[in-house]
Amino acid sequence: MQGRDAELRRIELMLDDALRGESGALLLHGEAGIGKTALLDHAAARAQGLRVLRVEGIESEMELGFSGLHQLFLPVLQVLDRLPAPQAQALRSVFGLVDAPVRDRLTVALAALSVLAEAAADMPLLCLVDDVQWLDQPSVDVLAFAARRLRAEGVAMLFAARGDSPGGTARALPRLHVTGIDRTAAAALLPGLAPPVAERIIDQAHGNPLALRELSAALTPAQRSGQLGPLALPEAPSALPSRLQEALAERIHRLPEATRRILAGAPADDTGDLAAGLAAAARTGGSVDDLAPAERAGLLAVSGAGLRFRHPLVRFAAYRGAPLAERIAAHRALAETLDGAGHAHRRAWHLAAAATGPDERVAAELERVAEWAGSRQAMASASAAYERAAQLTADPALRARRLIGAAQRASEAGQDERCGALADQVPQPLQDPGMAADFARVRAVVELGFGSPARAARILAEGADATAAERPGKLPVLLTDAVHAAFATGDAALIAQIAARAPVLPVLAVPSHAFADTAATRREDGDAAADGDAAADGDAAADGVSAAPAASAVPTVSAVPAVPAASAASAVSNARQPLAELVAACDRTEVSLMDRLMTGHYCHLLADHATAHRVASAAVAHCRDRGVGGWLPTTLHLLAQVELALGRRDDARSHATEALRLADYYDLHHRVAHLRALLAVLAAARGEEDRARELADRALEYTRPRGVGRGTSDALWALGLLDLGSGQGQRALDRLAAARDAAGHPLMARHLLPDLVEAAVRAGRPERAQAPAEALAACADALRQPAISAQSRRCRALIGPDTRAEEHYLAALDLHPADDGFERARTELLYGEWLRRQRRKLDARDRLRAALECFDRVGARPWVRRARTELRAAGGHHDPALAADSPIARLSPQEREVVRLAATGATNREIATQLLLSPRTVGHHLYRAFPKLGIGSRTQLADLLGG
Repeated sequence: MQGRDAELRRIELMLDDALRGESGALLLHGEAGIGKTALLDHAAARAQGLRVLRVEGIESEMELGFSGLHQLFLPVLQVLDRLPAPQAQALRSVFGLVDAPVRDRLTVALAALSVLAEAAADMPLLCLVDDVQWLDQPSVDVLAFAARRLRAEGVAMLFAARGDSPGGTARALPRLHVTGIDRTAAAALLPGLAPPVAERIIDQAHGNPLALRELSAALTPAQRSGQLGPLALPEAPSALPSRLQEALAERIHRLPEATRRILAGAPADDTGDLAAGLAAAARTGGSVDDLAPAERAGLLAVSGAGLRFRHPLVRFAAYRGAPLAERIAAHRALAETLDGAGHAHRRAWHLAAAATGPDERVAAELERVAEWAGSRQAMASASAAYERAAQLTADPALRARRLIGAAQRASEAGQDERCGALADQVPQPLQDPGMAADFARVRAVVELGFGSPARAARILAEGADATAAERPGKLPVLLTDAVHAAFATGDAALIAQIAARAPVLPVLAVPSHAFADTAATRREDGDAAADGDAAADGDAAADGVSAAPAASAVPTVSAVPAVPAASAASAVSNARQPLAELVAACDRTEVSLMDRLMTGHYCHLLADHATAHRVASAAVAHCRDRGVGGWLPTTLHLLAQVELALGRRDDARSHATEALRLADYYDLHHRVAHLRALLAVLAAARGEEDRARELADRALEYTRPRGVGRGTSDALWALGLLDLGSGQGQRALDRLAAARDAAGHPLMARHLLPDLVEAAVRAGRPERAQAPAEALAACADALRQPAISAQSRRCRALIGPDTRAEEHYLAALDLHPADDGFERARTELLYGEWLRRQRRKLDARDRLRAALECFDRVGARPWVRRARTELRAAGGHHDPALAADSPIARLSPQEREVVRLAATGATNREIATQLLLSPRTVGHHLYRAFPKLGIGSRTQLADLLGG
């Protein structure tokens, strides 16, 4: 390990930590041959007291889903019996130990985390994962997921990947860039060379240890002694990988022909099984004796356990250097050898590698492999199998179907960019309407992931128009997906125009009625921003769907006019009947998950938050119970939004945090942006300024360029709340006005209107408060919900004459629901401020003290400061020691989540499953939390937190 002191210290610290029960992960990355595998070998040699698990990626096995995970876990499979039944079943299924589908890859990831934790409970673990770039993607995803969540289990995970900037899932791991060694260390690796020869090799190798060894090994005796100098190498330095491959190819070329022929077939065998390799070699005229020259040359290691190349580059050089005919023969021989149901997927891939043109028999076998992989949540592998099957398909319609299948699985694997590339290959036009509908959904997924939700909605709407006559059964799902995408834009006209295509469907009748007058209102108002985007985006009129507002445009205040109370009441009233039908169907569990999700959105939109909470909770339970992990972040996001509206801010924060973790795991960038914006709002209310700004800014980086109006609105709302809480009235007004415009419609901007009114008044711009106050009053009249009416009365007190202000404040306090303390406290604060200005200081103190104590209780620090300042101005005082200071505030965010769940009676294993941690990490957090809370056991948690 010449020249590797820093790297060795880092690795040995990880090993020491694992022996002490701490976990850690590190990704070593650098160019081929730089020494990453040697560092892993060193770690394995120094791992006294640790059990070593090891896997190396094999290029030809990249498409075999979970093959790497199976290889790594093979020595500890007995711990599966200790896992929760769903997790054990999931791993047994993906490993092919049982014939059962896997409904959710998150369960597989949690199972892998549990296996590592359980195995480490017996003995600390060192997991070595070499050549990550050649490991199958499902295994990489699962191992990276586990590595990021291990804390206190005693597991050290070392990954090695080729490249200066590793991408994919592994990019989130802590990294160490392994670079070339210095000249002194390089010279130590070249004993026996004449000094000029050694200097030339060092110059050519650029510090790459493998290059140093292989280039020197390729020299003839005369060259080693320097007699022929200069070296028989190109005078001009060339790229290292090609020089290295040339050196390896030269060593292989010196071998006997029979040995070279076996070396051409051995790399194609992804099992490494000696018996299978020899059986395949026999079919091409080879025998075990032919392996000896390769062993003596140091290229191959053969044992009873299997056949192994000394380095992946040797495998690569042996395979790529063989003539095509020999490679094809090797794959055919392996396909004939790997017979039987247990090897069906490997057999299909070998047949595909041997194919030189369209072959429907092989394509059909690959399609069956894709279906098998998809049923086990190995979506990246399923996509690859569908894609290769399509390449071997001559019939254009069948090829299109398989490419669409490949694109769909790529999307489900979080490979949206690859999904788009596959979609671009689908032959056009598609004659089958059902296939065209599926293709529209694929295109919409790509558009939603990389582009505009408005365009995604239009793609789906066009797909519905094209398939409505011949495939009416496809219409509901296409239009429901389209409305769901359109909701993200904040463009009510777009929502209404999509819903108008099938208003008889209850799931579309609700938005059709709720936004019925939007298009007319927009025309009367002359929405130039939308018109400009329509022109830039193409002929939207030909689509029958309006374009979304341009992301770069800054809407004016008039872009979102107040809807008259009468028309708002009529629209809401007409929407209630189809919504009641949807709710009833949800209660009878007769609807799809998307219908259930949209029902929750509609209830939330119409301020029936109690029903929205019930529907959203059922949707979350549906995803959890049925393993629909990809939709869980979306349903949790809806639940958190409803909980925020109900004033249950701690629950909202918990569910949004969980959703963000999941959305990040599933690479749902669109949903991640929405959740960051929502968490920014919650952080802003608590006065967590740095966190709120970071979350909001990161959300806006995604939402603004793509026209994600509702995400933009929430992020700007968070920034406006920060300004409002700190007394920056004008800045709050500007931000909240922009948030209202991004939301697009009074119903969708309803939650912003009270803040907008207050900001306008505090900025000394009461004329700017009139329109939002009228819009809120119209919403209150239409919705007839106490919470909305309370906010409307508070706003009327702010902008109306003093002679009626107290009447409105008292009415608002009577209307506020008991469980929304934050909104009630805001009314108390504004009422107290008004009383102080009326020189009624005694009355003001009571109101301000009540507001202060409530803000203190819910942790709204900016509002605490504002209420305390007002109380002092009214001649009152407040002893902070008397405040109901929550003990949970002393904990870190992760400890807080663990403690909150433990207080409900959940076990460590149940908490670990929900928070995506290992049970041992949960126990570690509780161990740290108890002293901070002043308690000794979890039985005291419920009383403590309840108090």
